Amino acid sequence: MKYEELQRIAKETISYIKTVIKPNINLLDIRQLCEEKMLSLGADSFWYYDIGAFVFAGDETTVSISGREYATSDRLISFNDIITIDLSPQNNKIWGDYARTVIIENGKVVECVNKIQNNEWRNGLLMEERLHQELIDFVTPQTTFEELYLHINSLIVDDGFINLDFMGNLGHSIVKNKDERVYIEKDNHLLLSSVDYFTFQPHISIPNSSYGYKKENIYHFLDGKLVEL
Repeated sequence: MKYEELQRIAKETISYIKTVIKPNINLLDIRQLCEEKMLSLGADSFWYYDIGAFVFAGDETTVSISGREYATSDRLISFNDIITIDLSPQNNKIWGDYARTVIIENGKVVECVNKIQNNEWRNGLLMEERLHQELIDFVTPQTTFEELYLHINSLIVDDGFINLDFMGNLGHSIVKNKDERVYIEKDNHLLLSSVDYFTFQPHISIPNSSYGYKKENIYHFLDGKLVEL
């Protein structure tokens, strides 16, 4: 399989689970359904500590934790709720990596960010969209991982948000062994164009909030221009 196919599996799984999520569904069931869907679409395993779907809801959405320590909560989705799902499908050591924060209001998934009624949730997801657009606008083949890290983190702070990532980074290279990843972090002077693919996954909140937001895509350079995989 190609990287495009694994990323398609992840995207289709998020689209599928949005049709299933409803009040009183358990996070354990959401994880199981996501993992079963990815396997049915062609994944043969999950590259991040054998966990296919990291699922958080409510005040858990601010949690940033290694897969070594993650356990899915035995928790039910509320009538109005916020859920983050982070997927890690794999086939023959080819990865997909894709995350979305999903909003439920009045018992239903809100597909359009601008139609989210909760101001804090809407602003958080709009900021995620802005950061991904800024990535596209800012990065060139001569941009280093550190330069992207400094630029985006400055934008996050200037707009009144904080970076929740437990390692402080914003993404990583896509490789075949998770221990070989290099990160969008300080002091990484490698060019972004030196890797075939990398993720961009800002995990943000506002200070003292109970809610966090995450949007993750894989990006690569095509004819000198950064594009989403």
